[in-house]
Amino acid sequence: MKKSLIFGLYLLVLVKYAGAQEQPSLKQQADRYFDRYEYFKSLNLYLKLVRKKTNVQVLERIADCYRNINRYEDAETWYAKATADPKATEISHYYYAEVLLRDEKFEQAKEQYRRYFIGDPDELKMKISTCDSAVAWIKQKPEYNVKNESSFNTTFSDWGLSYEGKTAFVFASDRTTSNEDIDQRTGNNWFKLYEKDPNGNISALPVSTNNNDAFNDDYHVGPIAFNKTADTAYITVTTAVSPKKIGLDERGSGYKERLYTRRLQIVMASKQGGQWIVFGAFPYNNIQQYSVGDAALSKDGRLIYFTSDMPGGFGKTDIWYCEKRRDGSWANPVNCGKNINTKEEEAFPNIGGDGILYYASNGLPGMGGYDIYKSKGEKKLWSMPVNLKCPVNSTSDDFYLITNDGINGYFSSDRDGGQGNDDIYSFTYNPIETIPSKPVLKTTAPVLTGSKPQNPASTIILNSIYYDLDKSDIRPGAATELDKLAILLGQYPKMKIEVSSYTDSRASDRYNMELSLRRAASVVAYLVKKGISTDRLVVKYYGETHLINGCGDNVKCTEAEHQLNRRTEFRVIEF
Repeated sequence: MKKSLIFGLYLLVLVKYAGAQEQPSLKQQADRYFDRYEYFKSLNLYLKLVRKKTNVQVLERIADCYRNINRYEDAETWYAKATADPKATEISHYYYAEVLLRDEKFEQAKEQYRRYFIGDPDELKMKISTCDSAVAWIKQKPEYNVKNESSFNTTFSDWGLSYEGKTAFVFASDRTTSNEDIDQRTGNNWFKLYEKDPNGNISALPVSTNNNDAFNDDYHVGPIAFNKTADTAYITVTTAVSPKKIGLDERGSGYKERLYTRRLQIVMASKQGGQWIVFGAFPYNNIQQYSVGDAALSKDGRLIYFTSDMPGGFGKTDIWYCEKRRDGSWANPVNCGKNINTKEEEAFPNIGGDGILYYASNGLPGMGGYDIYKSKGEKKLWSMPVNLKCPVNSTSDDFYLITNDGINGYFSSDRDGGQGNDDIYSFTYNPIETIPSKPVLKTTAPVLTGSKPQNPASTIILNSIYYDLDKSDIRPGAATELDKLAILLGQYPKMKIEVSSYTDSRASDRYNMELSLRRAASVVAYLVKKGISTDRLVVKYYGETHLINGCGDNVKCTEAEHQLNRRTEFRVIEF
């Protein structure tokens, strides 16, 4: 699935010529298609050009086209050719790193990130830690069983599965139909909605406009969200109104074409006589200025969550909510806050039957691409997001998770090994069994006190270790404690340890979250060198969210007080 499609911005750009023009050259024609985001059409022209003469800009454009139509192995090949040329643009090194990360070539990806982020050490650390966490999480014992659901999937893109009542499903797909009108961005059909009935039969979902101007299925349709009784639906669609009602995009001076963008909107439909009838539009659509899509309802139906790039957010796309008034109308949109949203992209919210928010983000510490996170709360109040890790997440794009019970459910991914561009996967949660243990003690006591008891887990005391400011290196004193911990783990081969890392309150929330991940990764790396398997180490990282004293933001504290928060704690979770 296109990255630009995943997070609510089906940027369908069409063209209007500004006056008569001369016959363009092959290069001009390819560039024109590329500027319109018609990568499928421009790619074929660039490939013709490169056969005539090698040019680094053409190499970069070929790589960009392959990346944007999700042919990542081809993109990797062409970025390698382009970045070998000293005239390659800096951004090509970044995109090369991204496809290398996706293809799990972590050390090569780090090299390209270092090349691109040479003047931005904070972002470089974030990307390096993404590579390291991906390596660690791939090796850990999984808490989920994941299966490709072949009955839904084709060689095209199938994603965004939603429950329609108790026995049916609806999802989006760009599979081949009799419609010859295609999306020139990908070369495939437009996304439409498909229904899988209780007997396993799949057919196009019947949606009628009923002469309602709010809906036209000429372009992308989907995903869809249903209320609890499955008689009302909220459908994301690309607007099909006349270009005169959209307005032209702002372009630089001298640009010869006038472009406009078709944005997303949400329409509402009710089920009547076995068919879905559109009866209105979400009141906060604004196709002239921003997109609104990816609707999700709370369990009681009084809150609607959605994705938008409307003004007032924290990043490129944020998750917002509206509360239902007594008269049934929706109150003004409110941003879900910085615990959920980052400066990058968040989207595809779904409220599980367990009441937990599941959503996708590429702005939090993860494995690369878009990862799925969960958080407890509602409206603007949320717990810190938890990454679902491997195998729900991967180095590819993972998104749109639904579940009725928090144990079983479905999600979408464009990972390798699937049937098509995007596939639908099922999952079952099998948490690692834990046992009660004593609270962590922050003392200098030995790791194991007394003689070996009959039930040693009850008397094990694990010491915290500490870090220098803005560092994740293992200090000499910390190394001594980790050596003791490695000996203990060697004595008890079934023991598993939770490794939880923290920071003090200085620096931004996002940076501190990433720093705590690096600290946990340093501990894991040290213990692995001592012969401890990563399967026995469960990593947690909390940034500055669990301070052990009052040294929060803008509070004056001594360095000794801040030091207490820069720590990694250990807890026995299995014996």
